[in-house]
Amino acid sequence: MTRILTYSVLAFLSGLGQPLFAQGIVAPDVLAKSVTDEVIAILRADRDAYTGNPAKVMELIESKVLPHFNFMRMTRLAVGKNWRQASGQQKDALTGHFRTLLVRTYATAFTAYRDQTISYRPLRMRPEDDDVVVRSQIVQLNGPPVAVDYNMEKTVSGWKVYDVAIEGVSLVQNYRSTFSSEVQRGGIDGLISALESKNRQLAQKTQGAAQ
Repeated sequence: MTRILTYSVLAFLSGLGQPLFAQGIVAPDVLAKSVTDEVIAILRADRDAYTGNPAKVMELIESKVLPHFNFMRMTRLAVGKNWRQASGQQKDALTGHFRTLLVRTYATAFTAYRDQTISYRPLRMRPEDDDVVVRSQIVQLNGPPVAVDYNMEKTVSGWKVYDVAIEGVSLVQNYRSTFSSEVQRGGIDGLISALESKNRQLAQKTQGAAQ
């Protein structure tokens, strides 16, 4: 799972854009480039400020990367069929804790960025499409290229990522097995408690690394 998140971070940090499909409409892969350019500029301008500063890294992720993810849909897909038995309050709690989990894991994965580059495959998209897969490859200096695919949907607030696959391995499907086991053991509240516990562990680990 850490491998999936690490490479998805690298893909967002190392983009090469594609042309717009129509004037005034930003294609999903072009969105990735605009996010990339801004985040890379910030990191390169003040790299030392982010080294060993988890709070600052998390702030960067929160403000620049995560607005382009649909966490409600990601959580629903990860919880799977058990999502139907959750109350509205439980769904909000699951989404919030899952979002926090990904933020903290992304913050750790940011340290793996070493100026890798990425190439995008031609995006197969018709003007009326509202759900696409943006396919890319991370080019590494020491190792084979790594395939990173983004499932993205068009919403009223723009294109949003709802799943990431690394070499064909889906992020939400990986979590689905773990989440299902937690629900079997303790119900929806048990899954919420497990996510809370995991977030506490990650917070303590991050604080320890910063000291």
